[in-house]
Amino acid sequence: MKIATWNINGVKARLEAALTWLKEASPDVVCLQEVKSVDEGFPADAFESIGYNLAVHGQKGFNGVAILSKQRPEDVRRRLPGNDGDEQARFIEATFSVGRGAVHVVSLYLPNGNPVGTEKFAYKLGWMQRFEARAHELLALEIPVVLAGDYNVIPEPRDAKRPDVWLNDALFQPESRAAWRRLIHLGYTDATRAGDPAADVYTFWDYQAGAWQKNDGIRIDHLLLSPQAADRRVATGVDKHVRAWEKPSDHVPVWVELALD
Repeated sequence: MKIATWNINGVKARLEAALTWLKEASPDVVCLQEVKSVDEGFPADAFESIGYNLAVHGQKGFNGVAILSKQRPEDVRRRLPGNDGDEQARFIEATFSVGRGAVHVVSLYLPNGNPVGTEKFAYKLGWMQRFEARAHELLALEIPVVLAGDYNVIPEPRDAKRPDVWLNDALFQPESRAAWRRLIHLGYTDATRAGDPAADVYTFWDYQAGAWQKNDGIRIDHLLLSPQAADRRVATGVDKHVRAWEKPSDHVPVWVELALD
């Protein structure tokens, strides 16, 4: 099973690119972030016409997450538990039956958190604490679990071309990185790093200052694997070439392939 994540930065604006990539890469499950569409406005027909089912948790104008899948999702849940007053559409999860077992997939769009020292940064850290609690709960399923999405966290200096530029940014703060490490310490594996330890693996290039042309990127899109998923990892990849397409997202798809019975 090939599972991918992609912050698409507007599903309507990137629809043609998304369809082209789906036909090229043929992932079984795709987690999208920043779809920037309400559920009823999501271009479902276009994706269904090429064989994908949809589960969407949208929001007008910004945020929004979705799971596209060749197989119909089961037990779809929207919203991250722990704060009933949180109206931001940043979390959706679903289970897929695979052979004699199942795999559980989460699509998440973690808050940016800037500027540091404001309520936005406090919201980011609170969201990460709630997410850690949910990640811990999912380990109890004792099945392959994939936590996929735009984490808005640069885990290590090697995950940025110029780490010094990000020292005052919420993506690279000690608190953000510590929250990331707590997820790893629960028992999750960073799929991309398990497959490629190189220092120049990036998933995001800003639209400004020729960042793409200079390969001035950062790695903030991640797939975390439960032990049962990590044991079945056979391949990982970053589809960097998509960033060079016409009207691209500033993020690119990241994927993992699991050998599931």
